[in-house]
Amino acid sequence: MPSPQEVSAWRPQVPGVVEVFHAHFTEHAYPMHVHDVWTLLIVDDGAVRYDLNRRERGTPGDTVSLLPPQVPHNGSPATAHGFRKRVLYLDAPLLDESLIGPAVDDPDIADPLLRRRIGQLHGALGRRGDELEAESRLALVGERLRGHLRPRTPVSPPEPGRGVAHSLRELLDERVLDGVTLGEAAREVQAHPTHLVRAFSAAFGIAPHQYLMARKVERARRLLLDGRPPADVATAVGFYDQPHLNRHFKRIVGIPPGRYAAGKGAGKSAGAAAPTRR
Repeated sequence: MPSPQEVSAWRPQVPGVVEVFHAHFTEHAYPMHVHDVWTLLIVDDGAVRYDLNRRERGTPGDTVSLLPPQVPHNGSPATAHGFRKRVLYLDAPLLDESLIGPAVDDPDIADPLLRRRIGQLHGALGRRGDELEAESRLALVGERLRGHLRPRTPVSPPEPGRGVAHSLRELLDERVLDGVTLGEAAREVQAHPTHLVRAFSAAFGIAPHQYLMARKVERARRLLLDGRPPADVATAVGFYDQPHLNRHFKRIVGIPPGRYAAGKGAGKSAGAAAPTRR
């Protein structure tokens, strides 16, 4: 009998990501099969061997594997203790059909930066309320994948894009409460999503999702100091729920919102300092 398996799968509210799939298999072997979307695979422990287009492949070391749609493949453990993997199933618009041939020829990519970005993307996809961060990270992952699969050709230096960056900042300032998806922002500003992320980060030294979360936390601080309970504040400033607020508040301020609110009167005590703003 096969050993116990660990599997989790979900469909995030992020355009372009059809499914997130995490699994630990010790003995399971996939038969030959196909997907109608792209399969982006990283293996965190062990290794996988598979056949793609009648050629034996594998996932050694810190590689990233990209399996194209409609191309048969299988998969089985390449080590005695099996493998632990994280998979993203990506819709076709992120990677067009012209890239299927190059992906068949070279599906395993040795790129530490790409692998790290994919890991960060998985992290964002696992946190409700962080959809803008996930969209931004997905745009950068897609760009790097296309760079590996397309021949490099000389291009003119890109424009700095400061106008685009400032337009996006104005949009984010207007939508602090409701938030905005990367696709919506791209349509509003009339710029490609990847260019939007890069231009904003270059102009302001912070990614769009980080900027938006910082603005939300800023509003949360004011409401907490007004005496509002953290659960109410989370809803009032547009976080998904209180744990979502707690995570980002602690990351930016250094303490949970409950402790921050509890110390709001500390500055009135002799020798006490008000909460430090960063």
